[in-house]
This record gives sequence, structure tokens and C-alpha cells, in this order.
Amino acid sequence: MTDDHAATHEAEEDARNAELLIWVDGRLTPRAEAKVSVYDSGFMLGDGVWEGMRLYDGRWAFLDDHMDRLFEAAKAIDLDIGRDRGAVIAALEETREANGMTTDAHARLMVTRGVKRLPFQHPRLSVQGPTMVIIMEHSKPRIPRPIRLATVPHLRGLPMTQDPKLNSHSKLNCILACIAAEKAGADEALMLDVHGFVNTTNACNFFIVRKGEVWTSTGDYCMNGITRAKVIEVCRANGIPVFERNFSLVDTYGADEAFLTGTFGAQTPVGEIDGRVIGTGQLGPVTERIRGLYKALVAA
Repeated sequence: MTDDHAATHEAEEDARNAELLIWVDGRLTPRAEAKVSVYDSGFMLGDGVWEGMRLYDGRWAFLDDHMDRLFEAAKAIDLDIGRDRGAVIAALEETREANGMTTDAHARLMVTRGVKRLPFQHPRLSVQGPTMVIIMEHSKPRIPRPIRLATVPHLRGLPMTQDPKLNSHSKLNCILACIAAEKAGADEALMLDVHGFVNTTNACNFFIVRKGEVWTSTGDYCMNGITRAKVIEVCRANGIPVFERNFSLVDTYGADEAFLTGTFGAQTPVGEIDGRVIGTGQLGPVTERIRGLYKALVAA
């Protein structure tokens, strides 16, 4: 990656990642040999749920929140994970210890409906499973400059289509949004909700700062991210006015600051949206303060 392109999930190169062990259904397997069936529901249909988690100083940040969301999402799609909460955490720890990780690591824990008998969508055709995989990497964010966003026509939709609150494997809508943004010369897509209000990006939650106030969407049409919730929490606890509300692109273009939130990058500054420079185009003072408060919360 060059300074001409940034990405919210770009990490520093780490040679140790070439020799990782991947947890696949109870077995630790070298990265090059880790596989699932071509008949797996996740590969074939995007039928599964996942969580991304960060390791800081030997601890998984906000682990209980991630486990709550994983099991709630599995229940929502009627997927039996096949392990209780303690067993899932034990698998996570087994993978961490096997890879000798202590900090600055990222885990992606995925559960699908398992291997299908026939290549069709009905859940009853999944006869072997579920499939559970944990990919864990040494991972430090590497973002050379503030992110550039482009508004795209792809929306985060209504819950009766595919509820955007669900952390599912079915990410094509977001991928198409990301492609559209890249074609427009941006790093990531800014997505609106069904009413035309600013909502989220294809991969992260979105915030703006106006006259010392922090604004984010209502949360009705976006993934209610754990980092998003923690940012709202630290703002409220430290006297920073924060509002979950509807706001438009006009409000956004005139913002003093904008930033993204996510488990991987925590708080990532946004420098430009649709060719408009936001504030100074650099990390702003409110975002910087929130970063410090968030780091303190993680450490606590």
C-alpha cells in the first residue's frame, strides 16, 4: 500500500503471520493447510456469523460483548454453534497460546451452518456441522493518512431484507459499495440509510464532530459496533456531548472532524468526503481526545 491509497483494515507486514496456526473445528492447522469443504454453507451461501476481536496486553478487549453478539446473531439465524460460551473462549485462547500472541493481534472467529449434502440453500441440507474457524494474526494498523470516503448508491437496508445489525458472512452489499468507492477514487464507501440520511461505511461505523458535539447515526440501519458503543460510552462519561441522530450529507460536509470506528482500527480519522476536505483534513482534537479515552477504557 502506498500513501495514495489507505484502507481501514490495512496492517503492518509481519513475517510471523506466514507460520500461523489456524483453528478449524477443534484442530490447529498450519495456515497453508487450513481448509473447509467446498460444500460448506459459509463458502457456498454466506450462511454464517462471525466476530472480530483485538488482543491488547494479553486480554481480548470487550470479550463479553463480542460473545454476547456472536450468540445472539447465531440465535437470530437459527444456527446452533454446537459449543457453549466457555468452549468458544477456550478455543480462542488455545489459538492465541499456540501462536504465542500477547498483544497487537486480531482474531476473526467464524461459525457457519456446516457442510451441505447438496449445493442448495435450504438449511436442512446442512448435514455436518457447524463449522467453526479462528484466524488469528499479528496485526498493527498501518494507515498512512486520514481516510477518503465517497458516497455510493448502495444502502444499508431495512431489517426485513437483511438486517444490517447482523454480523453475517453475507457481505456482498458492502463489497459492492467498497468497489464503487474505489472506482470513485476513494478508500471506502459512505453509505446512506433508506431515508437518505448518513449511516455508516462499508466496513466501519461513522461519526462526525460539529461545534464540539459528536454525532453518529441512529443505529437503526447499521451494525451496532462494539467500538461504536464504547465511543458513545466514553463521551457520555467524560462530558463530551454525543448524539445518535439523523443527519444529512450537508451536515457531514460542514463537519469540523469525522472519524470511523471499528475493532481493528479503533478510531480512524476521515480527511475527505466526496472531494470535500473535512475540517483541516487531519486528525482533529475531539477525535484525538476520544482515542485517548478509548485506550484508557481498553487498559482498564
